[in-house]
Amino acid sequence: MQPEAYCVHRSFEPADPSQFEVDRHYLLYALEGTIRLEAGGQRWTLPPARAALISAGHPITITVLSKLTSASVLFATEFTKAPDHVLTVFDMSPLARELVRTCRDWGPENGPLSPFAKRIFETLADVVHQLSLVPSQCVLPSPKSDQLKNAVQLTEQLAHADPTFEDIATQSNQSPRALARRLADEMGMTWREVLRHIRIMRAVEALATTDAQITEIAFAVGYGSLSGFNAAFRRQMQMSPTEYRASFTA
Repeated sequence: MQPEAYCVHRSFEPADPSQFEVDRHYLLYALEGTIRLEAGGQRWTLPPARAALISAGHPITITVLSKLTSASVLFATEFTKAPDHVLTVFDMSPLARELVRTCRDWGPENGPLSPFAKRIFETLADVVHQLSLVPSQCVLPSPKSDQLKNAVQLTEQLAHADPTFEDIATQSNQSPRALARRLADEMGMTWREVLRHIRIMRAVEALATTDAQITEIAFAVGYGSLSGFNAAFRRQMQMSPTEYRASFTA
């Protein structure tokens, strides 16, 4: 019989999207590597030194973008309260990181938790629940209608270039007014905000998975100047690209 909570330390090679579901609340902490997670109508990027809290019994789609080393903690549903959302990505605090390191001493094969181990896992559950209340900005709502899905897909395909709202509307066979209405109704965003989110999420993935210079990344994701990229990145992520990359090893 598996214990009420336990930790699993694993490595994964890059892989195409696959569906994942467990019967326990799941803390996925990315020590190295970057993955993309989709659930509950949202798509998240999980870079190194960040974590995802996943609610039990809900399927999510995982894409491993670069070789991943993770420390996952699984909590029985009766052990801790359910997460507020199906999936949330957030920054790990030093305390949370140290608690995960400590929890690695207890795997699924170790049997019932000792009183000390139980307190450690309970503390970790409380800490990550609190951290999940401040989610990462590496998220993009998923469109619902086929027309908007087409428009967002086109925006993703052309984000590295210089697409215009009118071009996207025309190529997705809808008027600019209809596209603007669908964006507001289904995603709560303007097209310019969607474009910025796509570009910054790609930049986060590049910062995490490559050693490319920040100027190179800025141009690759579609910005015409380093200053424009830095301003957009800071606006969304509340830190500069340099600070964000450094945070992977902080």
